[in-house]
Amino acid sequence: MLSPLGLRLSPEKTQVRHLSNGIDFLGFHIQWRRKRGSDKRFVYTFIGDRPIRSLKAKVRALTHRQSQQSLEYVIMRLNQIMRGWSNYFKHAVAKRRFAVLQKFVWRRLIAMLQTRHRWSWTDIRRRFVTPVGRWRPIAAADGTELFDLNSVTVSRYRWRGNKIPNRWATLQSA
Repeated sequence: MLSPLGLRLSPEKTQVRHLSNGIDFLGFHIQWRRKRGSDKRFVYTFIGDRPIRSLKAKVRALTHRQSQQSLEYVIMRLNQIMRGWSNYFKHAVAKRRFAVLQKFVWRRLIAMLQTRHRWSWTDIRRRFVTPVGRWRPIAAADGTELFDLNSVTVSRYRWRGNKIPNRWATLQSA
């Protein structure tokens, strides 16, 4: 099947593993697990550990406490990184991971602002909490708001089997 396409398997890179142990592929961790509340087992796609470490490293580099970059630039870059990252991983089991990462980014940005402006926690709460008691989104002077990872709709992939058109199946049958 691979040779007509000019492809071949590399013996050094090829592994045979059971899906209950899970495999890492293109940043996703694919694993066979029991569904909560039942005895049925399904294949789930999670976000791998390496992409999360990579995203956190990028956020740490941008939100260094002694950073001299403008808040507009930092928020713009964070938004670009988080939007691209979330659009790639929104088809995995990712809602809880998105919430944890949103909290991480928010805390890093608040720590940067605290150091830059010498704000205490009381100052932070005065600036970012509404009279009702809700947190305001962090925004720059030009109105750019920090992207909320929790707002991304996670739509998991449903296996459709033979309903997906496949041109190679028609070529092989001919």
